[in-house]
Amino acid sequence: MIWRSFVAVLSLFRLPSAASAQIAPDLLADAERGNADAQLNLGVIYLKGKGVPENDIEAVKWFRLAAKQGNADAQFNLGIMYAKGEGVPGNDIEAVKGFRLAAQQGDAKAQFVVGVHYDFGRGVPKNDIEAVKWYRLAAQQGETEAQYNLGLMYDTGKGVPENDIEAVKWFRLAAEQGNAEAQYNLGVMYLKGKGVPENEIEATKWYRLAAEQGNAEAQYNLGLLYATGAGVATNFVKAYAWLSMAAAQGNESASENKGIVTTLMTPQQIAEGQAYATRCFENDYKGCD
Repeated sequence: MIWRSFVAVLSLFRLPSAASAQIAPDLLADAERGNADAQLNLGVIYLKGKGVPENDIEAVKWFRLAAKQGNADAQFNLGIMYAKGEGVPGNDIEAVKGFRLAAQQGDAKAQFVVGVHYDFGRGVPKNDIEAVKWYRLAAQQGETEAQYNLGLMYDTGKGVPENDIEAVKWFRLAAEQGNAEAQYNLGVMYLKGKGVPENEIEATKWYRLAAEQGNAEAQYNLGLLYATGAGVATNFVKAYAWLSMAAAQGNESASENKGIVTTLMTPQQIAEGQAYATRCFENDYKGCD
């Protein structure tokens, strides 16, 4: 199974839907009068350098003012500033405070992020039960990565009793929203018959969806299925190609198994496999067939 890295949750700031491209006099006046939306907007302008020099300290100033008034987006953004050490010294405890305030207002992304902090023990003591609590709140609102992580918690028995059926439920919800790691893990569950009846055809389906998004583990497993004829007709050309693409991403097992498959192929088949892999790779793994 695959866990998301901690830094992935800090990649996006919360931007207002109609952020201004520059500081208009009325926007500044509204912000100075205490309008929280204007303060958030002004913080974003300084953060992104829209019409003004980029200034993280000013961004933090305005995010903080809006956050103090209960603006959830500003609370979330202030949390990111502390987590990344931008405009303020990095401080995981302060970051969690901002994320928690937004999460307590029902913000699904913030709930997910709080869950990650408890999961990894960043800014709070590591607590799997709390992580599950926040993942579940976010997952129930459709937050894809929370659904995926909640599935992992059930799969591994972290913070909840191990439950394969629940793991499959949450993996499926995330997979149906296009989460590649969830698609891969759902394929694993079908291949092993965990939480669902064993079904190699379904496993192949989910591996392919993840593989087409560049998931190296899924590419490796899809290559093995083509090599062994499990869930699909045996096809050494496609097996070679998918193993090659996984190997190119550093999967050592894929590289080893590609060598084994190569011994079963003709020179013509190897050439076809290389052409398939090249075409697929250059098209970002889409439309490979």
